[in-house]
Amino acid sequence: MSQVHASSVVDPKAKLGKDVQIGPFCVIGPNVSLGDGCRLHSHVVIEGNTTLGEECEIFPFASLGHIPQDLKYRGEETRLVIGDRNRIREYVTMNPGTEGGGGVTHVGSDCLFMAQAHVAHDCQIGDHVILANGATLAGHCVVGDHAILGGLSAVHQFVRIGRHAFIGGMSGVENDVIPFGMVVGPRASLKGLNIVGIKRSGFERSELKQLREAYDLLFTGQGTLAERVDKVEQNFPGLGSVRQIVDFVRSDTSRSLSVPKPDER
Repeated sequence: MSQVHASSVVDPKAKLGKDVQIGPFCVIGPNVSLGDGCRLHSHVVIEGNTTLGEECEIFPFASLGHIPQDLKYRGEETRLVIGDRNRIREYVTMNPGTEGGGGVTHVGSDCLFMAQAHVAHDCQIGDHVILANGATLAGHCVVGDHAILGGLSAVHQFVRIGRHAFIGGMSGVENDVIPFGMVVGPRASLKGLNIVGIKRSGFERSELKQLREAYDLLFTGQGTLAERVDKVEQNFPGLGSVRQIVDFVRSDTSRSLSVPKPDER
């Protein structure tokens, strides 16, 4: 049986899974679905067409599912879908999608959103992602699995952040960040590979060595970027991590690619 504190307001139409715990002064709207084992500590507000998977833990004053902060939004039916085992800390905000962005904001599983992080409309977030305190995503951003956004970082709309990438604290990210890349700075530029994150994820030393070689060829080699990408593909056939970088760089995008500053190459 679910446990709902007497001071909370839960719409009768809301769907609560098994063993859901809702603490004091929470508000749950009619189109909300909470998976088995979810725990809301207190003062949590969840509205809109919002679905949470199993065993999510939501801390006080988080606001999930309220209408997007987009002036083009006209009340269309859109959704916020959150996966399993996510920890959403104090004052985190997440908005549903918009018609122009596909209608769904999607958050994967096993993520950590620290206090005051923000996920805007139409963002697509993978699994095992961390947004540190005050990290913010503008609309339509894509964040790959295992990416980490440092505290007070801000990501421009439509930016893609690749798998295992690292965004330094207080960085402003205007351009796409390659998988395994690390960007830092007020107008963030690529500083190299996320070596610490790669090692923590258990990559073999030999694969890390090849990733470094591929990075050097991609960003310090001769020729155009397209030519260098072709060389990387030719020189590292069959290496999945390098393949991810190649595919990422070749993908259609509305943003430029984050690259090292000329004096840091």
